[in-house]
Amino acid sequence: MRSIMVMFDSLNRRFLPPYGASWTHAPNFRRLAERTATFDTCYGGSMPCMPARREMHTGRYNFLHRAWGPLEPFDDSAPEMLKREGVYTHLVTDHQHYWGDGGATYHPRFNTFEFFRGQEGDEWKGHVADPVVPDTVAYATNADLRRQDWINRRYMAEEADHPQTLTFDAGLHFMRTNHAEDRWFLQIETFDPHEPFFSYEDYRKLYPDDYDGPHFDWPDYKQVTETPAQVEHLRNRYAALLSMCDRSLGRVLDLMDELAMWDDTMLIVCTDHGLLLGEHDWWGKNAPPFYDETIHLPLFVWDPRSRVAGERRGSLVQTIDLAPTLLEFFGVDRTPDMRGVPLRETIAADTPVRRAGLFGLFGGHVSVTDGRYVYMRACAEPGNRPLAEYTLMPTLMRGRFPAETLREAVLATPFSFTKGVSTLRVPGHAYTDPYAFGSLLYDLESDPDQRNPLIDDALETRMAELMVELLRASDAPPEQYERLGLTGDGPPRLLVREQWAQVEAAALPSPRRDDFPDARLSVDTPVGELIAEPAAEAVLRAHLGPLMDSPLLPEALPLSLLEIANLAYGLIARETLRAIAADLARL
Repeated sequence: MRSIMVMFDSLNRRFLPPYGASWTHAPNFRRLAERTATFDTCYGGSMPCMPARREMHTGRYNFLHRAWGPLEPFDDSAPEMLKREGVYTHLVTDHQHYWGDGGATYHPRFNTFEFFRGQEGDEWKGHVADPVVPDTVAYATNADLRRQDWINRRYMAEEADHPQTLTFDAGLHFMRTNHAEDRWFLQIETFDPHEPFFSYEDYRKLYPDDYDGPHFDWPDYKQVTETPAQVEHLRNRYAALLSMCDRSLGRVLDLMDELAMWDDTMLIVCTDHGLLLGEHDWWGKNAPPFYDETIHLPLFVWDPRSRVAGERRGSLVQTIDLAPTLLEFFGVDRTPDMRGVPLRETIAADTPVRRAGLFGLFGGHVSVTDGRYVYMRACAEPGNRPLAEYTLMPTLMRGRFPAETLREAVLATPFSFTKGVSTLRVPGHAYTDPYAFGSLLYDLESDPDQRNPLIDDALETRMAELMVELLRASDAPPEQYERLGLTGDGPPRLLVREQWAQVEAAALPSPRRDDFPDARLSVDTPVGELIAEPAAEAVLRAHLGPLMDSPLLPEALPLSLLEIANLAYGLIARETLRAIAADLARL
């Protein structure tokens, strides 16, 4: 028995023909649906990239205890468990975060692994001179990564040189080399169709448009302020990259046909999360609550034991189920710490495995769904406190925990899943304040696009009780209950009605430069320039308080307060922004 997982990054299910898209060119995803069980109610759990991968290894939610980080010493890893039981495991990937501080413990869990360089701003080719860059739609973030990306693109002139192509080349090589062998697991994982949406003319011409403005294939994660033509163009660029992914998927299907692998090889095609491409007037992920475009995921599985093909499955499943499914397929028992469930019977007969599932981002909304209703619970009070991370691996996405943060670390009581090991409890920080969005409740049956949030006390009570049940099963830390207003006995505190003003305010257009006084110092001035002037720094401290001493401040120095407000909604309230602008104008 063998198993292959083909994993994409940022795959929005609504762009796929098997999930209703009629305008995208993805014939191999159609073909895939004809050969597999297609899941209609699959949800991610922990966002974004490495938190999602941690739960795919461990079968347990990450986001309640930890932000972006490596596998911990006490974590179970399905690939490593398979390796220990004599199943050969191999990873081929171009996902550069595996080689950063916050992802460095994942790939060594496999027997062998191959990495292909150049995606996004991967620190790959060294050029001291700045690259030639075309006129580009204005952006506020990732300047260094964008510079590096333009350098990297010089080495991808042909599709054969692209890291996605090289990743699938390596996966196909492993398949050809080992197709006659037994008991192996291959993970073919590409960073695409994650931004930047860089592909080639053969794919771009599938989605013609009349756009003649500045270059635009990499949006900031923020509210949409671009023109309708720019929005359409960016969606077309995403679709072009999706079609390139479709071609790579087809190569895997072709080789499985050629080598007659369907009789004894499981195939899983999945993604870590989706992406907002202008829906709900947002780009990207992380800041707003996780709408369906971001967290309701495509999933296709072929199990040679049941041989279910061309059928749909409606049962609620999650990405925490993937590790137990792989383990069960090879006859390896899952550990007691795994919250996910093997999907063998769900694939075979749509047998349910759970009543509800959690999903979220560390420090963001905590959400629960039963497959029909979605409840997104914000923090109960402004400020998003208390918040703590629990870790023995104090690294971030691109760096290490600051010494200032570690000075506040204390040894915490072990959790049920840490195998008797105490962790460090360190102050947690989030890039947004979910209080500003309010708590949201949706009925996906009557409102699949989530445009009309509900106020329904009875339904909110039921969903909040499901949430508490899952928090307890996950051994959530006490800070989460307090932050969410779920402490105390009796019925849960209801937040939707209480926070309705925030829900309505969050639907308003984002603030723009013209909304504020024109002055020498303004909310459009970079924060670094403001704090260089004592009087302006005093204004910021008067209005922003503890935010000025946050470990996130160094990242904010190149940005203006207006950019921060649009990128990290809720971190600076609209009224606070207006008050700061008025005070700065008086200086």
